[in-house]
Amino acid sequence: MKINPQEALKKLAEGNSPFLTLFEHGTLSVEVYKPEKVDLQQPHTRDEVYVVISGTGEFVNGGIRTDFGPGDFLFVPAGVEHRFENFTNDFSTWVLFYGPEGGENK
Repeated sequence: MKINPQEALKKLAEGNSPFLTLFEHGTLSVEVYKPEKVDLQQPHTRDEVYVVISGTGEFVNGGIRTDFGPGDFLFVPAGVEHRFENFTNDFSTWVLFYGPEGGENK
């Protein structure tokens, strides 16, 4: 199985949502996400990983702010408030949800 970022973003652009689920297997769900101007996410019920495809900005994760850019890996435990801020217009990211509701045990 291969998912190309350009093809994923093209499919996303055909829809009416900032995210699109592209693959599911067991507890793993892979999405592409490209918010417009404002990231309106709410905390999720499962652990989550982002791998930035393109763009730069700031990521707020549980009150900690960090800069991000292409290729960066960002982890968010289930239930933690998080969002992308001050991101460039070309920002897009892979989103990987996995594990049980409530997140994995440490």
